[in-house]
Amino acid sequence: MSRTPPEVRDLIRDLPDSQIREVALDYIGKPGLIALWFGESDEETPDFIRDAAKAALDAGETFYAPNAGIGPLRAEIQAYMTRIYGRDFARDRFTVTASGMNAIMLAFQALVDPGDNVLVISPVWPNCAETVKILSGEVRRVLLDERDGRWSLDLDRLFDAADERTKAVFINSPGNPTGWMMPEDQRDAIMEWARRRGIWLIADDVYARLVYDRHHAPSFVEVADPDDRVIAINSFSKSWSMTGWRLGWITAPASIGGALAKLNEYNMAAPTTFVQHAGVAALRDGDPYVDGLAERLHRRRDLITQSLGRFSRVRYTPPDAAFYAFFAVEGMAEGSLAFCRRLRDEAGVGLAPGSAFGPGGEGYLRLCFASSEAALSEAMERLQPYLD
Repeated sequence: MSRTPPEVRDLIRDLPDSQIREVALDYIGKPGLIALWFGESDEETPDFIRDAAKAALDAGETFYAPNAGIGPLRAEIQAYMTRIYGRDFARDRFTVTASGMNAIMLAFQALVDPGDNVLVISPVWPNCAETVKILSGEVRRVLLDERDGRWSLDLDRLFDAADERTKAVFINSPGNPTGWMMPEDQRDAIMEWARRRGIWLIADDVYARLVYDRHHAPSFVEVADPDDRVIAINSFSKSWSMTGWRLGWITAPASIGGALAKLNEYNMAAPTTFVQHAGVAALRDGDPYVDGLAERLHRRRDLITQSLGRFSRVRYTPPDAAFYAFFAVEGMAEGSLAFCRRLRDEAGVGLAPGSAFGPGGEGYLRLCFASSEAALSEAMERLQPYLD
């Protein structure tokens, strides 16, 4: 853990460092290393999105923007959400954010008081749970089950974890790292339960379009009334290959839109103006790119599934969506973090340790397969001596 001055709050000083970045530190860009540790595609942002940003710069779009986002982007989000989910959305339900992570932070800042607890479906990307801790909330993890070749959620376990201090449930579906996708019947049951209990649902829908056997993943926005306690998080990073741009949005009841815009003001005023114009182009013209990316990821998932299926020490449940292979390795005595360091140093392949994703993650490794098929095939060859 990095050294932190004692004046820093105990909660912040004690936050764990990112184990994924710990493995990658000082090795990013190393020649010959196949980096599959971060959750991003190796494809550059499409030209039509980059061209829109350049045009916005040339047009002088370099000034402050409204806290909730520029009008053209909020209008395009409204059109996009209506097109994808087949429902009418009022424009005042959308807040533009500087990334999906920023959206998660704003949502929790709006809702969580010290001592409140949040139920978090796990294993999960670590930043989600740590955000609750930063705000002096309690994280209650509800672990997914892996059985019969599927990841699944036990609803009784979820509901039993709640008490009178439960403020929200955080659900990342499709999920990072497992690729679990919440089925419609569970979505509907959770929605009805949350309504009865007055509990907020914070839905991380960042991977909603990267689905292999359907157009998009089930979402609470498809069944929630406009004033239901549902906050849906989305991002341009994954589906439009815009990880470095830092742009996302929140769909929420209009009644908390003012609070979210106010929190944007106190966090960073508003996302970068010319980047928001790039977001307009991504949503307006990007469906063919997103659909094509999902098709390419489907082929890469099949390649990884076939390869991992040959390794005797591996237990692997293929994902329903997203672009991660999360697999258990028998006999990984040194733990997943140390094993990832060894794979990095000896095999020249960068993977993320399962321990980074909280309880239920140790004993697993995460591989992001959003890279070229040639790179993935080479990575599988290099890993074979360590996994077979």
